[in-house]
Amino acid sequence: MSVSTSENPYLFAQTLAALNYIYPFGTTRFVDGTNGADTNNGSGWGNAFATIQAAVTASSAGDTIMIAAKTITAGATDPTSYAETIIIPAAKTSLSLIGVSRGRTQMGLPQIKKGEGTTALLTIRAGGCLIKNLGFNGIWSADSTQSLIGVLLDDDGSTKSACGTTIENCHFKNCAGSTGSTNGAAGGAITWSANGGAWQVLIKDCRFYKNVADVCLLGTSVSVPQDVVIEGNIFSGPAAMVDCNLFLMGGGSGMNGVIIRNNVFGQLPSLGTQARYIVATGCVGMLVGNVFGCQTSDAGGATLTFLAAGTAAKIPLTMHVANNWGQSITAKESGEVNIAANT
Repeated sequence: MSVSTSENPYLFAQTLAALNYIYPFGTTRFVDGTNGADTNNGSGWGNAFATIQAAVTASSAGDTIMIAAKTITAGATDPTSYAETIIIPAAKTSLSLIGVSRGRTQMGLPQIKKGEGTTALLTIRAGGCLIKNLGFNGIWSADSTQSLIGVLLDDDGSTKSACGTTIENCHFKNCAGSTGSTNGAAGGAITWSANGGAWQVLIKDCRFYKNVADVCLLGTSVSVPQDVVIEGNIFSGPAAMVDCNLFLMGGGSGMNGVIIRNNVFGQLPSLGTQARYIVATGCVGMLVGNVFGCQTSDAGGATLTFLAAGTAAKIPLTMHVANNWGQSITAKESGEVNIAANT
């Protein structure tokens, strides 16, 4: 049986679900914010829910929720959004929220944008969840009366857990931890709660733009997050809109076994308190294969450093650094980041 994505991506997604092609366990439910209704049962596009939370509430552990983008108004520069906050409760383990994607852009993904309140756009309290092909817009600006975390990993190690979360191919924009915040330590696009926990998280192939922080660990009062992989992402710029791409120190204990691999970092953040690409104080792990939009060679002015108190990133000796690159000034310099005193 052949199915063409060019003819109808929604039909394609439904057909794959019916064939159990990708997600063979549990029930598949459907959300269409333009044509659906929360009085429907979500069994297909013709019976889709109107809101994502209604689909989550109706789901059981191991279910899959397919989410269509709302119809975009002609001439609009911002997609029509799901204006809701979503909570995945502890009992809904291994739940998959998957957008029907037309590309990893703000207009190509179903977008969640509340526009009011202080609750995270998506709060995860269940283990083993997959979040894929969704956009999150926290509407932050420095003089804004509103700002929202994109995804909150809310884990207390007892009654709720966000361990094993995968966040893949998503778009995050304008997220911050609190109203008008310019401090990446207060939260951002993907944020661990002050409890920490949420081990074995994968953040992969996402696009971040104009977030005060892209990934933030607020604290580790319950446990230090372990086995976290952050790979293949493009992190936020421009510099004046970002304070810290990866704030991973929490209260100082950091993460254990964190791998930061094959990511793109733009201009050095300069918005507020941290003004670093990465603050990894207390972390143990690897920084490998990343590229940075800053000078990392000796010639032509001040060289930014990647050290425990570095000017580009705070990288302790417990983080191994290999095959990372920045901008070189002369043909004879490589621009490779190292842990010598001058880089």
